[in-house]
Amino acid sequence: MDFNSLQYFKVVAKYENMSRAAEELHITQPALSKSISLLEQSLGVDLFDRQGRAIKLNRYGKFFLERADFILKEYERAREDLANLVSPGHGEVSIGFMHTLGLEVIPSLMTNVKKVYPHMKFQLTQSNSSSILKKLELGELDLCLISSLDTNGDVIWEKLWDDKLFLIVPEGHPLSKRKNAKVVDFANDPFISIKKGNSLRKTVDELFKREGFKLNVAFEGEEVHTVAGLVESGLGVSLIPHIKGLDQYKVHIINVDGEDCKREIGLAYLENRFKSAATEQFANFIRSYFSEGYDRQDILRLNHHLNPFNAK
Repeated sequence: MDFNSLQYFKVVAKYENMSRAAEELHITQPALSKSISLLEQSLGVDLFDRQGRAIKLNRYGKFFLERADFILKEYERAREDLANLVSPGHGEVSIGFMHTLGLEVIPSLMTNVKKVYPHMKFQLTQSNSSSILKKLELGELDLCLISSLDTNGDVIWEKLWDDKLFLIVPEGHPLSKRKNAKVVDFANDPFISIKKGNSLRKTVDELFKREGFKLNVAFEGEEVHTVAGLVESGLGVSLIPHIKGLDQYKVHIINVDGEDCKREIGLAYLENRFKSAATEQFANFIRSYFSEGYDRQDILRLNHHLNPFNAK
């Protein structure tokens, strides 16, 4: 058995048709059939059920397909890692991040890392924290930028910065003229929330619980701009980070007293998973980027947007 036979098997399993698979692989059908037959002989089991010319992946084939995917991925990873050892600064890294970080933080991070590692490639995945964490645990991602979450023992999470949350209220709201407020001031208002499963929702739920209140959810949205739009419509209030484009909405941004009105953003990775040279280099770049001069000013700008209280 060789890696070509594994790749051939994957394509045949995909189409369950020798002719189409041979066409995609640019080999003859007899050669493909022989390769699959030799693979089955080496494994000692048929991977396909055959009826005439028709073939269908059987339960042994489905079992082996999962292992073949893993073997091929590990082979590619090993090949890339060897190349990285020879040529540092090359290779590919897959990173996941929360929706709100895709507006400014990730574009800025990618712009600056390219100045240091111009040949490094990246696969970017944007979703909520729980989905990103699941992909990390499944080995589909190398690194994640997410809020702190309850994780299993295999996931390491390193805090990078605090992301302050602001109260946003619609025009005409009793608090709209205020620069500062306490949770008690808006605890009973209809609340526009991110859906459960998002780290921001978890942070807000815990904040209200600590203050002795329960979130009075009126509407739930998938992402922060939807929340801002619903607040603008007068349907409630919300707590969100100060994101790019928030000033486009007719809402008032109010500072919330208390050190707990924030979420923590950090770097997550699997402790026992081998990390390529490129992954290690990018992880170290991230740590430096969010702990040294430039990034501190950048995070300060993201959190306060050059004094959001005067934005209206």
